[in-house]
Amino acid sequence: MDVIASNESKIIVLLAHYNDNFRLSKAIESIKEPIPIDLLIVDDGSEIKPNEKELQKAYSNSGKITVLLLERNMGSEKARNIGLEWISKLNYKYIAAMDSDDLNKENRFFKQFSYLEQNESIKFLGSWCDCIDSKGNFLYTQKYPVSDSEIKKKMYINSMFAHATIFFRAEILKTIGFYPEGYKWAEDYALAFKATKKFKVENYPEALIYYTINEKGISSMNRKAQVISRLRIILHNFYFGFYPIYGLVRNLPLIFVSREFMTSIKKVLKRN
Repeated sequence: MDVIASNESKIIVLLAHYNDNFRLSKAIESIKEPIPIDLLIVDDGSEIKPNEKELQKAYSNSGKITVLLLERNMGSEKARNIGLEWISKLNYKYIAAMDSDDLNKENRFFKQFSYLEQNESIKFLGSWCDCIDSKGNFLYTQKYPVSDSEIKKKMYINSMFAHATIFFRAEILKTIGFYPEGYKWAEDYALAFKATKKFKVENYPEALIYYTINEKGISSMNRKAQVISRLRIILHNFYFGFYPIYGLVRNLPLIFVSREFMTSIKKVLKRN
């Protein structure tokens, strides 16, 4: 692949971080691209702050790393919105997301960038992901619907995007705004839902990241609150139809089901 001849990146990656400098370093090291990728890390009040100069020195990409240090822990939705507010004042064409416990595959951003450059009508793009446990063992490949029409229908069941795979045109923020607040542990679902209501969206049909399922991670430990937020998002976008009704019926029992149990079920079903 040819490197784009530019001293300035068209792409900035937003990464909210809290108290995990080791995984943060690994996530940054996983960025291996033939184009410059800028990275904004919003540190959400960590006890040991990430060092911007050290991260930049270790960054193998030609892009620039910026670290915003929040004085106290404000939660991921606040941290991400502070990051988007900072980004929105700059001249980036594309914004992507990463999570500090996930890893990118080589050329992930280049593939998504190239796809959107060739498909002007698509404004918001995700991808499939290979799910791994906290030790790096492969569990299964999560394949989301690819087409706009399928995604729009099935968003009422659950988010059809893995947050750490999203890549979108910065211009859409003028229409959909930032991460909706008040949906704790599910703000990424709420943001993606807003995008699907306003724009053409797709998933890139390839696993472009390694998505870590950590049973002791924040989303797993707060699963009940996350499912309740998911139900509220479905209700906020509700209409009388098969998918919204099915989505409510399907999600209600999940309040009482552990993330560990669901992972074990998916591991069996998706490998067969």
